Amino acid sequence: MRKYVVFYESAEDVASKAPPVFPAHAARLREFRDRGTLLMVGTFAKPQEEGSMAIFASREAAEEFVDGDPFVLQGVVRGWVIREWNEALSDL
Repeated sequence: MRKYVVFYESAEDVASKAPPVFPAHAARLREFRDRGTLLMVGTFAKPQEEGSMAIFASREAAEEFVDGDPFVLQGVVRGWVIREWNEALSDL
């Protein structure tokens, strides 16, 4: 089953930039989760160096999320990419 993974690259000093914007970002996460289009989300162990990722049910949902995400709009994220991913366990 196909999913779409968004990889975020953290901006410089993400630890100080993220907290003021996090409530708006979290509201957007809840909105997409409640719609059933956001399946998983989280940072990697070292968010400054490794960033974060989110898994969406469709490319359209991933693109819509990124286009209006406060983290993107407010410069908490310096770059992002969406990759199509083939989930293997769903077929077993």
